[in-house]
Amino acid sequence: MPEKTSAALPMAILGLLFFIFGFVTWLNGSLIPFLKVICDLTAFEALLVTFAFYIAYTVMALPMAEVLKYTGYKQGMALGLGIMAAGALLFIPAAQSADYRLFLGGLFTLGVGLTLLQTASNPYIVHIGPLESAAARISFMGLINKGAGVLAPLLFTALIFADLTAPVSANATPEVKAALAQKLVSPYLSMASALALLALFVRLAPLPKLPFEAVPASSGDSVWRHPHLLLGAVTLFFYVGIEVIAGDTIGLYGQSLGIENATALTAYTMVFMVIGYLIGVTTIPRFISQEKALRYTAVAGLLFTAGILWSSEQGHTLSSILWGWSGTATLPDSLTFVALLGLANALVWPAVWPLALRDLGPLTARGSALLIMGIAGGALLPLLFGQLGEIGGTLRNGYMLGFVCYAFIFYYAVTGHTLRRTHA
Repeated sequence: MPEKTSAALPMAILGLLFFIFGFVTWLNGSLIPFLKVICDLTAFEALLVTFAFYIAYTVMALPMAEVLKYTGYKQGMALGLGIMAAGALLFIPAAQSADYRLFLGGLFTLGVGLTLLQTASNPYIVHIGPLESAAARISFMGLINKGAGVLAPLLFTALIFADLTAPVSANATPEVKAALAQKLVSPYLSMASALALLALFVRLAPLPKLPFEAVPASSGDSVWRHPHLLLGAVTLFFYVGIEVIAGDTIGLYGQSLGIENATALTAYTMVFMVIGYLIGVTTIPRFISQEKALRYTAVAGLLFTAGILWSSEQGHTLSSILWGWSGTATLPDSLTFVALLGLANALVWPAVWPLALRDLGPLTARGSALLIMGIAGGALLPLLFGQLGEIGGTLRNGYMLGFVCYAFIFYYAVTGHTLRRTHA
């Protein structure tokens, strides 16, 4: 009982941090079609939003691991929140000038802060309890994270478009677009203030040190000598790539099909991710192992990808089955399959982290940084998605990337996570 009590405060604080992860990250899905309009962008240019945000994880992951050596995990999380606050503040001059380069700079800075925050917080979740139930703990955090992901696009759409009498299109006058850009100032100023206050709270909170923080690594040992870790990073590259594609391109795809309020469509993907995390929280490890959960979700992803590519772009049969009772059965079947990718994606991150960090001990910080670098998939694969969509004449063609992503995830679930170095 004392252990449970002592873990309650760290879990509560980490839950709050994971809410922040989700809110900031999944705002991108709404920003992409929004910035496409106000900055007169092509679909490929609009997807630079994801590139600027997620490339920060690759560029800064290992440097942030070095920062953690000096700050420790707790102070590293506080510093990460402070950097995020600075990134949110950059949106104010960006909105006032409607300068896309400043928007990208703000997104990159937010990504840098999240890199440090995630490098520190994910090992906390893995090691705060038994390793066998780590996926369930991460699923619980993912539930909070994706709950924020449901809220973010809905809140964004409500705040930005609430008083508009007609949809804003690319043909709007420069004055209308400038006025629309100004609406970003207040939300991002509020976000910066909240992040700064949270940084102060985390800095003062009584979070315990992890057991391996003061333990030196074995002489000659290196993260590069652990194949299950390296393959885990590659798995996360493909996973984050397809997760970002599912969440951040659904608005663009819906826009191309003539769906109104396309900036809110990310919420559909997030709803299915929440359902997936609920499944993880209730079934792992009681009814299913982390490894089997990873296999099943990879197979589901392959099936949903096939559904995107080969179902109707006009019919509404699937959406009628899933939520017709609520009166919102307006999504074409192909778009509904994009949202369903959220269900397939939900348990990948929770399952890969404990499998990849197993047996690393004092190398956990650098191992965590290496896994965080896998988030580069969120920067690169959406750009490839955009290119495939433009080459094929329809954004739907870009979703064929799902076959590659889920096939590798399945390989890691079956074989990759079991590999270990063969010599000392």
